[in-house]
Amino acid sequence: MGESLRTFVGGTEVEVPNSIPAIRAALPEERREEFEQAINEAGVHEIQAVMRHWMLEAVPDPEAERILDRLAQDEAERRNVA
Repeated sequence: MGESLRTFVGGTEVEVPNSIPAIRAALPEERREEFEQAINEAGVHEIQAVMRHWMLEAVPDPEAERILDRLAQDEAERRNVA
């Protein structure tokens, strides 16, 4: 599997899963089917991008989620005003 990957979440260094089994195990149960489908449908030129996407999705980041939720709410409000 190679060297472990790490990132920071809320100022704390955390390990990022970097294999298909590790990513699957780190994901919430309800996201695993979508992960399996994305992996199975990825071609040779896409698999790295698919893996990177799911590696980061498997590491929860509550602060980033709050920001994305706020941006989505702002966009929804903007669309309702227009």
